[in-house]
Amino acid sequence: MTPGPQTEARVWCSFVAIGDSFTEGMSDPDPETDDAFIGWADRLAESLSELAELEHLPFQYANLAVRGRLLDDVVGTQLDQALAMSPDLVSMVGGGNDLLRPGVDTNALMNTLEEAVIRLRQSGADVLLATPADPQDAGLLKPLRGRHAVHTANIFTIAQRHGCYVLNLWGMPALRDMRLWADDRIHLTTEGHRRVSLAALTSLGHATDEDDWRTPLPPGDATTRAQELRAHAVWARTHLAPWVQRRMKGQSSGDHLDPKRPELSPMRPFVDGP
Repeated sequence: MTPGPQTEARVWCSFVAIGDSFTEGMSDPDPETDDAFIGWADRLAESLSELAELEHLPFQYANLAVRGRLLDDVVGTQLDQALAMSPDLVSMVGGGNDLLRPGVDTNALMNTLEEAVIRLRQSGADVLLATPADPQDAGLLKPLRGRHAVHTANIFTIAQRHGCYVLNLWGMPALRDMRLWADDRIHLTTEGHRRVSLAALTSLGHATDEDDWRTPLPPGDATTRAQELRAHAVWARTHLAPWVQRRMKGQSSGDHLDPKRPELSPMRPFVDGP
């Protein structure tokens, strides 16, 4: 993980997460709330809350991320709302939905992201960015690897220029195992989100059991080529086709959805499902 702007681990009192479905936490269901998710950012906030409590400091957290949002949405309304809260730490993860689009301009994404980082750093907030995961073993998503690699390099460049922390998902070999991804192949499972939250905490300079989240899963059952092709067909019919239909209609999966944690508030312990 890339070291942040400080050599000594910091304890934050307020954290705001902005982004899309990845930060909303999709496919990590909250067993205590219908139709809601936990996700890596909420799990990171829980850890940060515990660290603040050890120092007898208050801690509050907001999550403004909404599924389907493009980077312009993230650095628009979400960023304005985050800045209005004057947080100590902001995680800003966006561009994943843009990278799925055929005509994406990675240079434009970099410029947009960097302008947002400058605003955050000028406000006094520390910033956590995240790279895409490496899709080398992601089947039909493998052709996106080149643009994901460029976006990863751009994020590290921005972080170096402006003293940001980086959650390096590209550098997590365990995430190349599709068993850590949901059936849609876009969102992490609960175990995937748990591992990413620990990687994020490490990126922020705090000690974790790195073997716990870095170590790949044990080898799974071998699959035949025929099984893989059937799985690709099911995925295309169940997940790709509806996404294409929404694109053609100019719709988003996050239309009419509000952020799940729109205001800074204290954390509550999570209860994971069985």
